[in-house]
Amino acid sequence: MYKIMLADDEGIVIDSLKFIIEKNFGDKCSIEYAHTGRSVIELAEKFKPDIAIMDIHMPGINGIEAMKEIRKTNKSVIFIIMTAYDKFNYAKEAINLGVLEYLTKPVNQAVITGVLQKAMDIIEAERKKRSNDLMIREKLEIVIPIIESDFIYSALSGSDFERVKDDFCNLLGIKDEYGMILIMELGDAIIEGHLTNPVGISVKAQSFYHAIRESLKGEFNCIVGPLMVNKIIVFIPSDKSQLEYDDRIKIIEKARNLVRELTKKIDIQIKIGIGSVTPINRLEDSYKEALSAIRNSKGRVAHVKDLPIGCEYEEDYPVHIENALFEKIEKGDIEGTQAEANSFFDWMVSNYPEHVMDIKLKVLEFVLFAEQKAFLSGGMKYYFLYRKDYLPTLIQIENFEQLRKWFIDKVTQACRNIVTKRQEQTRGLISKAKAYIEENYNKDISLDEVSRNVDISPYYFSKLFKEETGVNFIDYLTNIRIEKAKRLLLYTDMNIKNICLDIGYSDPNYFSRIFKKQVGLTPTEFRETDKANKN
Repeated sequence: MYKIMLADDEGIVIDSLKFIIEKNFGDKCSIEYAHTGRSVIELAEKFKPDIAIMDIHMPGINGIEAMKEIRKTNKSVIFIIMTAYDKFNYAKEAINLGVLEYLTKPVNQAVITGVLQKAMDIIEAERKKRSNDLMIREKLEIVIPIIESDFIYSALSGSDFERVKDDFCNLLGIKDEYGMILIMELGDAIIEGHLTNPVGISVKAQSFYHAIRESLKGEFNCIVGPLMVNKIIVFIPSDKSQLEYDDRIKIIEKARNLVRELTKKIDIQIKIGIGSVTPINRLEDSYKEALSAIRNSKGRVAHVKDLPIGCEYEEDYPVHIENALFEKIEKGDIEGTQAEANSFFDWMVSNYPEHVMDIKLKVLEFVLFAEQKAFLSGGMKYYFLYRKDYLPTLIQIENFEQLRKWFIDKVTQACRNIVTKRQEQTRGLISKAKAYIEENYNKDISLDEVSRNVDISPYYFSKLFKEETGVNFIDYLTNIRIEKAKRLLLYTDMNIKNICLDIGYSDPNYFSRIFKKQVGLTPTEFRETDKANKN
């Protein structure tokens, strides 16, 4: 249905236009009309036309001024001017108003119907676009919560997040390098600061999770994770590496307001814990702090900075370098470990050049930490007297350059041991996988089956396999099968169908396509070429 408004002070023109429209477009159109500029403006406000056929000269307000007023409240209406005046100024103003056509009376029926059809086509295209936009938005409303949930899972899962972080940030429009975790915990009641019935509430909360999600989105610019038992984990981006006092208070007040509003609407008790700002790739630290804030506070809302727990550092202490050093050691990043260790050593020497023993103690602390990580990863074997010469060596060191060398050598060795152990484990797993593939290539084996055989997840196995072999699992399996097929073609008289079955393919046509893609010849051509070369 198209709503068409006619504006002309001549009744015969209105009647003629109505006749033409009804004759050519029938019940597709709803028609209203007015004879003066003022009445057409009032009609437009009530009728909200899709198309308006306007005369310029009407009693009172002229057509151009009327269109200007109508355009203020109806941005999408399509204007068609039909007038006896063809003055340039009128045409110029009509163009500025986005008029579709400027027709000079008299106008024949074919021209009127053609212009109206053109206007209807534009309206229909806009309606389809709007419908498609709504459909896309509807799909995004389904997909985005899934992506947000995956982001939260990945961010808190550890080392592999760094590889997918940029993809998540692009998809979710996250432009900041920092952020904090907010945890919302649900329960039936709060007793001595703790929420009751966490498992039971998780079932109940499914029915109002969407309402909570919308409330969180309304209060914060945030990424909302799924309901995990009785907790909802939320990521709040930040453009600052740490919050100022006033910013922290604002977030706490927003969280308190959220708790008040939700407990009014939903029969549930809520506690919120907020962690400090961290780089996005260290959100697990903020998560632990948010969890600690909930556990160690009897109030409804707590920020980790407000709790009488945790470690306070002197104002200029380079916590970021210390954290980066620990992270590089755990990841087995040798170059990164050396760079961060050197940076921290420079800071100590620059700020405390007279406190040699304190610097030696800090060096020892970091070396012990690095080696602990290596012990726990299996990269080093622990025995009690392993460090018996550490203290005598440190005491005898006479200058900072000797101390730096000892420090860098020790943390580098610990980091290298972690890398070596991981490489050994990876090579062992991939060797086992290759052996399994070699034994079972002629069966219908899958990546899931091989990963189960080496006892690691399919996703992680696929990643390790590609890194170690340079090809993905399917390509590796295909290469083995094609090499086996080439030997059978060269050294046996087996027919193509039997060779196909013998190497693990059930469809000879598919086998031939894969073989030609890999070798450049079909199996038959490959065999015949070899025979021709021998002759």
